[in-house]
Amino acid sequence: MNIKSKNEEFALFNQLSEEWWNENGKFKILHQIKNHRMTYILEQINNRDIKNLKILDVGCGGGIICEPLARLGAKVTGIDFAPNNIKAAKLHSKKNKLKIDYIYKDIEKSKFDEKFDVILMFEVLEHLDNWKKIIKKIKQNLNKNGTVIISTINRNLISNLFAIKIAENFLNWIPKGTHDYNKLIKPEELKKTLSKENFHFRNIKGLVFNPLNMEWKLSKNYTINYFCTANLIN
Repeated sequence: MNIKSKNEEFALFNQLSEEWWNENGKFKILHQIKNHRMTYILEQINNRDIKNLKILDVGCGGGIICEPLARLGAKVTGIDFAPNNIKAAKLHSKKNKLKIDYIYKDIEKSKFDEKFDVILMFEVLEHLDNWKKIIKKIKQNLNKNGTVIISTINRNLISNLFAIKIAENFLNWIPKGTHDYNKLIKPEELKKTLSKENFHFRNIKGLVFNPLNMEWKLSKNYTINYFCTANLIN
């Protein structure tokens, strides 16, 4: 079993940093699902006044989710382990006159002391060398009853076929080599780890693609892509 190393993950994302804000580029799919991500986030915080929330986006990339959150008035911090991603994010937010605190930081290797009401980890865990360790570490950055919202990819034969073989190698939806099947995470594995770290796992929802109308939608089917939410129990 050949698992992609952290250095390989870094090289790929650092190289692709200039593509973040090209809606028809390498990250086209992230722009297509942005509204669904936002819908899920707002649902999970019960659509309460987001202006009062401190939100951390772990693995923020070029800031595709940070920016709409900032526009709603949230106090947003984005961190990423690829310096070129942070450069791209800072440049774009400055251009759009948005106040977002972008920090170049590897969450696996460095300490981060600030606390937040909501922590987002979208398409992050499956790229880490030890995602269970990060769940344990990140809870130290949550305020009382804080919420963690995660999106990742299930690990099974269907997800291997559609999320990797077809999406990467046939349809070119995402850059080849983005995902390593062996690092994908089953929902039950994630739920078990979150529970072990004193989180209450309270929601899971899938994200599916309809080839008939060529659109994405939130769904009860989480065979391939899924979101989940957990609250820290104090």
